[in-house]
Amino acid sequence: MFKKFLTIFTLTFSLANVALAEQANPQIVMKTNLGDIKLELYPEKAPITVKNFLDYVDSGFYEGTIFHRTIAGFMIQGGGFTADMHQKDTKEPIQNESNNGLSNLQGTISMARTNYPHSATSQFFINAVNNYRLDGSNRRPGYAVFGKVTDGMDLVVRISRSPTAPKSGHRDVPKQPVIIEKITRFDAPSKPE
Repeated sequence: MFKKFLTIFTLTFSLANVALAEQANPQIVMKTNLGDIKLELYPEKAPITVKNFLDYVDSGFYEGTIFHRTIAGFMIQGGGFTADMHQKDTKEPIQNESNNGLSNLQGTISMARTNYPHSATSQFFINAVNNYRLDGSNRRPGYAVFGKVTDGMDLVVRISRSPTAPKSGHRDVPKQPVIIEKITRFDAPSKPE
């Protein structure tokens, strides 16, 4: 009788762990030429944004892009330009999800956009400090937070302090390119090289 109970308990516990694992937030690693940044994404709070970002990740879009705008005491922006400042073609813009209850705190990742609220495509930024002024409100849209750095925040701050110069009509471009070599999911099966 006890053995049967133990078997049922173990099976139930195992199934519960599988269910929790399936509901876990996506984890990604951003490999750069300066080191790795690990992030957790929040699909429950920003479903459109997370799906859009992961579509770009899964397609390999970000490979060879750079952090093309870095400002100390503010943020690092990337995901749209190659090292020669060629802007990559993107998919259609997405709906702004900035009023999702998440704030642009230090270490959060948000979608970059133009002055038009619903213009975000592939570019993102990681907040090097708390940037509450970028949050949305009932009166105005902000910048949609969709995840947070879990490891590598020291690298984010170091990148934000990179010496910069104007390049190809853009300001605040690091003099030494900070290249995103690859972004992958933690749980993604490894591809043969």
